[in-house]
Amino acid sequence: MSRRSPFVIVLSEADRAELVRRAGSYTEPYAMVIRAKIVLLAADGLENVEIAARVGVCVDVASKWRKRFCQDGIAGLADRKRAGRPRVFPAPVVAQVKAMACEPPTGRGAPLSRWSSAELAAQAVAEGVVASVSASSVRRWLSEDSIKPWRHRSWIFPRDPDFAVKAGRVLDLYQRIWDGVELGPDDYVISADEKSQLQALARRHPGLPTGPGRVARVEFEYTRGGTLAYVGAYDVHRARLFGHVAPSTGIAPFADLVTLVMTTEPYASARRVFWVVDNGSSHNGRASVQRMHAAWPTATLVHLPIHASWLNQIEIVFSVIQRKVVKPADFADLDALAQRLLAFQARYNATATPFDWTFTRADLADLLARIDAHQPTSAGTTPAAA
Repeated sequence: MSRRSPFVIVLSEADRAELVRRAGSYTEPYAMVIRAKIVLLAADGLENVEIAARVGVCVDVASKWRKRFCQDGIAGLADRKRAGRPRVFPAPVVAQVKAMACEPPTGRGAPLSRWSSAELAAQAVAEGVVASVSASSVRRWLSEDSIKPWRHRSWIFPRDPDFAVKAGRVLDLYQRIWDGVELGPDDYVISADEKSQLQALARRHPGLPTGPGRVARVEFEYTRGGTLAYVGAYDVHRARLFGHVAPSTGIAPFADLVTLVMTTEPYASARRVFWVVDNGSSHNGRASVQRMHAAWPTATLVHLPIHASWLNQIEIVFSVIQRKVVKPADFADLDALAQRLLAFQARYNATATPFDWTFTRADLADLLARIDAHQPTSAGTTPAAA
């Protein structure tokens, strides 16, 4: 017969609720889940031998956490500070490893595209920077300066020869200026584009909502219900969104959007309506400018530079739609997706305010100066970043 523990646990309602939460948590450390289960079983009158068998630990572990809880309560379930001191590395060693993390691995003969903490530790040892170092130490050093060499961002090098002119013209419009003259009260600026290939994905099983200690769950498998496009226009100064859905993008769906806006007040009687667009096939080239002017003499199509959709404010609206309307996708069919998009449009217009757009011509000049510093030299190398 097992010896009865002298540490008898009686739980308050608050402690029991907290222990039950930890024991059923998917996000707590596994050790904390086990400790909470041990205490709950002990409070139910089980002895250490039976607790150990149920939880899958040795008897000493069950005895240890029962005793800790009796002595210190829930705070006693946390790990205590370990004896000793962390290993100290000279500052030059830490600096060399950080510098290594900021260099491409190929520059040091490593056949890698990105460093990990373990690879940096191994490289530092291989190069004789330090006799021995753990990946966790390297990770801690990098964390001090928020260095994450395993992350990257994609970007497109500007190749439009008139990038500054075209981008500056759009930035002026956002500040209500055109050709150096301030816009009048009956001038409007519209940002427009298409969000294509929106899929009507139907999940094979209903999702589960958020619950105690659990995030919402979405079924992985789905059936495809087709795709559609959302064609949108956004008044950058009045925060008003217009849009419609179409089977796909093209000249005709974009023309329908223009008609929708230009036949609505105050745009129908406006002196000028400037349409900021990218270089998509629905509205690119000189022909699109002429087509717009012929159909709507008060409308002016203003093209962004190539690969500069990030200057188009409608893209911010599209990001909101992607996060709050489309994802996580679960639509019975295309009609359900279309209804959700149009319903969101009405909801957005009821509460939206203009974006606090702060990127100006001065910021553009600074950006282009830094980009110029990356231009390849005649020798085929790239200068350091500005």
